[in-house]
Amino acid sequence: MEFKPFPIGVDNFEKIIDKGYYYVDKTLLIKEFIDKKSEVNVFTRPRRFGKSLNISMLQYYFENLKSDKASIFAGLKIMNTSDRYYEHQNKYPVIKMSLKGGEGSSFNMAYIRLKLEIGGEFQRHDYLLKSEKLSSNQKQHYQYIIEKSIPIPLKKKANEKQDSKGAEIEIEKEMATFSSSLKFLSNCLERYYGKKVIILIDEYDVPLEKAFFRGFYSDMIDFLRSFYQDALKTNDSLDFAVLTGCLRVSKESIFTGLNNPDIISIISNEYGEYFGFTEAEMREALVYYKLEEKEDEVRDWYNGYLFGDTTVYNPWSSIKYLKDMRNNELFPKPHWANTSSNTIIRELIAIADDEVKDEIEHLIAGGTITKPIQEDIVYAEIMESSDNLWNFLFFTGYLKKVSKFQQGEDIYLKMKIPNREIRYIYNKHIGKWFDKRVEEVDMTNLYTAVLAQDIATFEDEIINFLGESISYMDNHENFYHGFLTGVLRGMKGYRATSNRESGNGRGDIFIRPRDLRKTAIILEVKVAKKLQHLE
Repeated sequence: MEFKPFPIGVDNFEKIIDKGYYYVDKTLLIKEFIDKKSEVNVFTRPRRFGKSLNISMLQYYFENLKSDKASIFAGLKIMNTSDRYYEHQNKYPVIKMSLKGGEGSSFNMAYIRLKLEIGGEFQRHDYLLKSEKLSSNQKQHYQYIIEKSIPIPLKKKANEKQDSKGAEIEIEKEMATFSSSLKFLSNCLERYYGKKVIILIDEYDVPLEKAFFRGFYSDMIDFLRSFYQDALKTNDSLDFAVLTGCLRVSKESIFTGLNNPDIISIISNEYGEYFGFTEAEMREALVYYKLEEKEDEVRDWYNGYLFGDTTVYNPWSSIKYLKDMRNNELFPKPHWANTSSNTIIRELIAIADDEVKDEIEHLIAGGTITKPIQEDIVYAEIMESSDNLWNFLFFTGYLKKVSKFQQGEDIYLKMKIPNREIRYIYNKHIGKWFDKRVEEVDMTNLYTAVLAQDIATFEDEIINFLGESISYMDNHENFYHGFLTGVLRGMKGYRATSNRESGNGRGDIFIRPRDLRKTAIILEVKVAKKLQHLE
């Protein structure tokens, strides 16, 4: 028997069908959108869980393409539904973008890459420039966006002085144009087709994540806030929109004023079966490739994720595993280890304390932890608490939900490691990050000074650390409080905690020895408004 090839790295729906790749049918997702009629849908799932393929599928079903693509859905589940769903097939103008490439070492570079993506979508619809349904001003504006999306090196003549004020005005004009570009393109498409537009945006959160760690977060926030608000809130030409990403970014960050998004995260009960392979789908794939005897092994390695109430397999790793087994590989591999961005987790672990390390060791041993979960992510706040580490580990697929309960206004999750593949990642990668964090900075003199009550040395060491890590603007008591707590958490044999109740009061920083025969230290942090008042 000749088996269908494996669609490894293929996220174009038409290519998967036309080239005869093995496809796990998720087309009933189309029916869900038509039935529920939510205007703005934001899906958050871990990396490599089929988001890009689903976006491509939606495009090929809904878009009013120049060539007939209806045949690629023949025999799929959506075609076994009622006629009222067929009425939507290939009837809409569609804007489809991926912001995965919207990153760079500076805001300028990231902005250029975003312009390229936007300009590429305008060029895909460049037939609009030949239409009499667009006014000459609209065509001129349309052409301006295409031209400005292509980076052209500036040539400067000798001794020529650049008009900085004029250049600044031109840049502001250009950024305003691109931030409202999707709304403009929507208006043009509606005018041409006489139907409202569907907007599909994949990896909507990637530019923010990259900007945060590159140091231009506020600039990217300003641009994306206008970009999304114009396209999704004040856009009368919008029928509905679908955005996919890894993290649920706070409305206060980029969705300010947007009150209508239907945000479907991994703890939502809706759409749980459409990202990843369900147990029935995995079993069907094993039967097709005559690997039924591998069911326990593939479940042990790649199953265990819980999206809403649906148990799913990691689709990327599962497909790679099937290919390996058909090629007579002897053992499963951790295929997902190097596919997702680990920058955020690495940074959070870098500031984690011994308590967090103990909890991770407990998880690796098969235990569970219970933590409050905050779905909305505000990147500017991710370093403020170790609780944020558990948020990121959960929403990026490194932990799974065991149970959920509410206490007061907070949602708590009991969590564990999903499977053997993820446990391997913890053992091999996260353990190394902890070890590297300890090795990078030698704080021996500072810790010795604390225990010996050597005030002069302690002061000198703190001044050195502050000089290397903060600016004059970081001059508030709560900053120094957090800074000192983070520095002192590295003391071996001790646990530094902040603002914990004890007895009749609450100390600012409490350095507690694990061996109760040793000395404990309590620090009270004070701020002076003038230098001469410090003593």
